[in-house]
Amino acid sequence: MSGDRPDLGDGSAEPVLPPRSRGVIALDPDACTSCMVCARECPDWCIHITSHTETYAVEGSARPRQRQVLDRFAIDYSLCLWCGICVEVCPFDALHWAPDHDYAAFDVRDLVHEKDRLAGWLPSPADEAGGASGS
Repeated sequence: MSGDRPDLGDGSAEPVLPPRSRGVIALDPDACTSCMVCARECPDWCIHITSHTETYAVEGSARPRQRQVLDRFAIDYSLCLWCGICVEVCPFDALHWAPDHDYAAFDVRDLVHEKDRLAGWLPSPADEAGGASGS
């Protein structure tokens, strides 16, 4: 049985995780429309979103249009259950499971991750297409 898993005793080998393992929730800020569905559906209320309305003109349109602009998107991982409801209910696929597990902190206040850090966990297009060819 021990032949199936790498030896993690010295820390040199990475654990082999199943494809559907839940690591951390990643945010695509360009896809987020600040609709607040994820924050409303979260059973722990660990998602914090602030946004503002921006008015812009569209050429050929009689009236200006409005859109929500994301100012802050934060997840408090000290409260998160990793239930995945936020990922499932997002109508714009702005939230994704990322396979990263390196987000631990010594201080509970450091477990609140803002949109810049959440965006850093997005998988690259090469990862989603099956991975880059190894050398």
